[in-house]
Amino acid sequence: MAVLGVDVGGTFTDAVVLDEGRVTTAKVLTTPRQEESVLAAARAAGAVSVERFAHGTTVATNALLERKGARTAFVTTAGFEHLLHLRRQTRAHLYRPCAAWPDPLVPLERSYGVRGRIGPDGELDPLDLDTLPDIDAEAVAVCLLHAYRDPTHERAVVEELRRRLPGVHVVASHEVAPEFREYERASTTVADAYLGPVVARYLHALVDASAAEGLPEPLVMRSSGGVSTPNEAAAHPATILVSGPAAGVVGAARVAALSGIEDAIAFDMGGTSTDVCLIVGGRAERASERIVGGLPIRLPTVDLHTVGAGGGSLVWTDAGGALRVGPQSAGANPGPACYGRGGTQGTVTDANLLLGRLPAQLAGGVELDQAAAERALAGIDPAAVIDVVNAEMLGALRFVSVERGHDPADFALVAFGGAGPLHACELADELGIRTVLVPGVAGVLSALGLVASEERRDAVRSYLVPLADAGELPGEGEADLRYTGQSFELTLPLQDDLAEAFHRAHEDRYGFSERGRELELVVVRTAEVRHGPELELLASETHVVAGPTVLALPGATVWVPGGWRGESDEHGTLVLRHA
Repeated sequence: MAVLGVDVGGTFTDAVVLDEGRVTTAKVLTTPRQEESVLAAARAAGAVSVERFAHGTTVATNALLERKGARTAFVTTAGFEHLLHLRRQTRAHLYRPCAAWPDPLVPLERSYGVRGRIGPDGELDPLDLDTLPDIDAEAVAVCLLHAYRDPTHERAVVEELRRRLPGVHVVASHEVAPEFREYERASTTVADAYLGPVVARYLHALVDASAAEGLPEPLVMRSSGGVSTPNEAAAHPATILVSGPAAGVVGAARVAALSGIEDAIAFDMGGTSTDVCLIVGGRAERASERIVGGLPIRLPTVDLHTVGAGGGSLVWTDAGGALRVGPQSAGANPGPACYGRGGTQGTVTDANLLLGRLPAQLAGGVELDQAAAERALAGIDPAAVIDVVNAEMLGALRFVSVERGHDPADFALVAFGGAGPLHACELADELGIRTVLVPGVAGVLSALGLVASEERRDAVRSYLVPLADAGELPGEGEADLRYTGQSFELTLPLQDDLAEAFHRAHEDRYGFSERGRELELVVVRTAEVRHGPELELLASETHVVAGPTVLALPGATVWVPGGWRGESDEHGTLVLRHA
C-alpha cells in the first residue's frame, strides 16, 4: 500500500507517492481552488491504493495575510474591549516611529465586554450573562481575563454564545492558548476564530473530493510538525498556519538522518519565500510563538524564520537607486517573465536563467523564454540580482544559527524547494559550511515530509507557581522557567534536575546565574505523538558532479560552483562538499 503526501505552495502543488521505497513525484501549478490542485497533483503522481494521505495547505495562511477570513466578534471582560487595539507598548518598527501596526482582525465596534471578574483566589465579581449583547458575526472569539488559570466564567460565556448562535463558530481562549499574557492569548484566539469558517469549508470540500477520488481522508500538517485529522484542524485552524513549511523541515530532518547527519539547517527556497530552520539532534527546533501577518500566534510551532526571497521575487530599485529583491512576488500567475505568461518585471528565476543555471524546461512542463527574461532585466546585471537575494537569505541563516549561539560550520545545509539548490553552495561558502545535502526529491521535499510525518497533538498547561511547589511534572516535553520577578522565560526540555539546567541555560544566555534565587515555573508543553511511516528511499538514479556545473533534478535544479564536488548516496541524496 502506498503513502501519499501533497503540499500546496504559492506557485506549485507537489505530490509524492512512496511505495516500498520507490518514490513517484509530480508538480502542478496551484489553482485558486486548492482542492482541485491537490487532486490533480495526486493523479499526476499516480496515487492508487493509497493507505495514508497527508496534506499541507496554505489556505489558513492566505486567508490571514489577505484578510479574507470570517466576520468575527471579540468578547472579553468588561473594561478591556480595547485589548486587541492597545497591543503592547512596543513600536511596529524600532527606527520608524510613524510605522503602523496592522489593523486588528476585529474592529472596535465588534469588540464586546461582559461583566464578571476572576481573581487569584476565585471569583471577584459574579458573571452577568445579561450584559452580553446581541452579536451579529460568523465567528466569535472569547478571551476573558485569567481564563488560563480559571476558565469557569469563559466556559459559561461560550456555552451561552453557542446556545444563542448555533450556526456560528465560537472559540474560547482556554481551548486554544491557555497561557498568560492577555494580548497574545487574545490575538491567537481571534485568529483561530477568524480562520475557522474559511478553513472548515476548504477541508470539508477536500475530504469529499478525496473520497470521490478513492483516496483516504487526508491528515493535515500542523505548524508544530505533526499531522492531525481534518476535524481537529478545522476546529482550530490557527494550528496549521505554517503547515507546508513545517512539513519541509520534517522532510529535511529525515533525509539528513538517512545520510547520517543529525545537525543541519533546513533551507527551503520556493517561489515566493525562503524558510530556514535549525535541526539539532535530528529534531527541528520549536518555538512557542510566531508572528504571522504582524499578529502574534501563541501556539507551538516549528521554529521557522521566513524572508520574502524566492524564485519569483520581483527585482526593483528603491528611491535611492539601490537594487532590491522581494518581498513582492510574481506568484503563480503570471509568474516570472521567462514563464511566458505575461510577466514583465524581472525575478530571481529570470536572473538564474540568464546566468545559465536553469534548463530550458522546468518541472510541470514550463518552457522558459530567455528573450522575455532579457527584456525584463534589461540594464540589470543578473549576477547582482543573485548577490542581493543571497544577502537576504544569509541574514535568515545567520538568524537561526549565529544569533542563537551556533556555529554554522558545525551543521550541514539541506537545500530543497524549487530554487534552494541553485543558491545553497554559495550560501554555504559564506557561512563556512562544508557539506550541502540536496535530496533527490528536493523540489517536492515538503510533500515527502508529509509522507513521513508523525501524528501529533500538542497540549499546554499554565502553572505560574514556584518550581518547588509545582509537584510532579511530565517525563517529556518543555517547560518555561524564570527567576521570580523576571518578565521573560527560558524554554528547557523537561529533565530530572530542571532547576540546575535552568541556571546553566541562564548563564549561557546572559552570562550569570543566581542559584540561591527562587525559580518560577510558568508553562509546561507536552505532545501526544504517534510515529509516522518509516522513510526508506531507494536511489532511482545517481550523480557524480564537480563544479562549475548545472544538474537538473525532478522539480529542482542544482548549481554546483567551482570548488564543490559530490555524489549521490544510496538514498538518492546528492552530498556536496567543498573540495
